[in-house]
Amino acid sequence: MSAARRVLVTPRSLTSAGLDAVPELDPLRRAGLQLVPGPAGRVPGEEELTALLPGCAGWLAGIEPITAPVLAAADGLRVISRNGAGTDNVDLDAARRAGIAVERAAGANARGVAELALALALAALRHVPWSSAALHEGGWQRWRGRELAECTVGVVGLGAVGRRAAGAFAALGAAVVAHDPLTGVEVPDGVRPAPLEEVLRTSDVLTLHCPPPADGTVLLGAEALDALPAGAVLVNTARAALVDDGAVLARLESGALSAYAVDAHDGEPPAPSALLRHPRVIATPHVGGYTGAGVSRATRHAVENLLTHLVPR
Repeated sequence: MSAARRVLVTPRSLTSAGLDAVPELDPLRRAGLQLVPGPAGRVPGEEELTALLPGCAGWLAGIEPITAPVLAAADGLRVISRNGAGTDNVDLDAARRAGIAVERAAGANARGVAELALALALAALRHVPWSSAALHEGGWQRWRGRELAECTVGVVGLGAVGRRAAGAFAALGAAVVAHDPLTGVEVPDGVRPAPLEEVLRTSDVLTLHCPPPADGTVLLGAEALDALPAGAVLVNTARAALVDDGAVLARLESGALSAYAVDAHDGEPPAPSALLRHPRVIATPHVGGYTGAGVSRATRHAVENLLTHLVPR
């Protein structure tokens, strides 16, 4: 088959079961495209990608780093279609220089990530993980929890995920304040827009749904964390680079933060750390969008983006 008809597929959620078991890929097959699988159930490395990409016109990509050296090996590649909302793992300048389009499945994982943010916040407010751990060890210890109606929830970022999360917290009775760096962003009913400084100062629960600052700094360093009310809960289902891990750990140890819930990590799996081992950290392995419906939506969206670029209509 000619190079113009080959598509590399690398997301772990698709390769783990085998591409033949993913019906959402059928439109590619019906269009006469040959699917080239990445390594089953794991993130491919740079050497594997440089071996797989030559001869592929399309790439249905996951979270693997898409670097300039990888793209240099991708002769004939016309489009990278991510099955997620972000492009942080893509060297966009290198793709632009090579004339490779980069598409994303915007909003496909919004419901799943928003629901996880809500679940993590509730688990922290009601002390579920450490209460369960105590019982597993034969103990009996109770912590007085907080109901959402007692709390102000701050939402940073009002994209597809942030809007859903803000609406869900408001529907359950929380007072919700939100900040987005862009002007003119839609604010859900029951949510009050506010400057970031006010969101930090008033949030008993702070949940992050935005990309890291463009200048490479962290959004939540020591000063920003110190602005939060004593005993606040921090939820990060967005990007590891948004927070200063050392500053978060220090505030967990002092009690300034009562819990840190995180689904976003620098590496997958992340290296062991004092922060991840802290008893008041609820850590999940990047499962926000990893639901049956979420994977299906993201795959369908990514497939449609590939067809737009590779198949004449």
